[in-house]
Amino acid sequence: MISMALSSVSLRDLALVQAVAREGSFNSAARAMYISPSGLSHQVQKVEQALGMPLFERGGRRIVPTTAGQRLLGYIEAVLNAAEHLEHAARAGDIAFGGELRVGVPSTLGPYFLPHVIEPFPQRFPGARLTISEGKPRGLLRRLGEGELDAVLAPPSATITGLDSTALFFEPYELMLHKGHPLAGQAEVALTELDASDATLMAESHGNGVSDLGMPGAARPERIQDLSIESLATLVALRGGYTLVPVLAHERLQSIPNVVLAGVAGARPGRHIALYWRSASPWRDDLLGFAALLKQLAVTIPGLDAAT
Repeated sequence: MISMALSSVSLRDLALVQAVAREGSFNSAARAMYISPSGLSHQVQKVEQALGMPLFERGGRRIVPTTAGQRLLGYIEAVLNAAEHLEHAARAGDIAFGGELRVGVPSTLGPYFLPHVIEPFPQRFPGARLTISEGKPRGLLRRLGEGELDAVLAPPSATITGLDSTALFFEPYELMLHKGHPLAGQAEVALTELDASDATLMAESHGNGVSDLGMPGAARPERIQDLSIESLATLVALRGGYTLVPVLAHERLQSIPNVVLAGVAGARPGRHIALYWRSASPWRDDLLGFAALLKQLAVTIPGLDAAT
């Protein structure tokens, strides 16, 4: 029998406790879970009162679990995973993904890759609905870990606890230069011919900048937060210099005024894309089938190199 006190605790309350443990801060957890810090604190205290013990040490610069809290967090994770399995089992049957696959895709990839996926998806997975969310890779992977998404396409990152992944494809970058750039008339440009300080690079999409791209010198290019590829092109058109853009965006970008596209001679900068899902997902076989579909599509799309 579950005590009356514990029966008042919701799955959302447990997810809030998990967020505090993950973020190490009530304020950061509140932002991540779209709740006020005071509301989050109240819900965490409710869980602590129901369990009869404090879960976190408060007062320090970083919120850390108590010894008992660390042990109970494992049970909380198990409860949330079991609830997810229950929800999926209720939707399940003979339909892949229990009827719906919620996929997260970076906003710099989705508009150019997803049109290739929309038509073959229902043919491969009859009766299943594909629901798409766009955003930054880091935020999408966080939402995946919290159960809001079933799978995420993203560049490979450090090992993330509780997630599995498989490589999908490599997408090369090409250069976008202002039409007045001295090298704008060339079909191909080597990165060594460019001044790194003229580059406009996006924080997440272009990794660590010039060091990742193999460009010489210690110059620090301008760093901006990730935005749409079209907005990045507009910045180059207005401010000059150059940037690197994914090859899938070529058709949309070549019509933008005041910029030109060129291939990269020699080195092949670009991004690897992998499919991520939760290790505990009951749809592992379906997700591997989805990954196989994406690899097959990558083989047919000019410019992409499908993973083997």
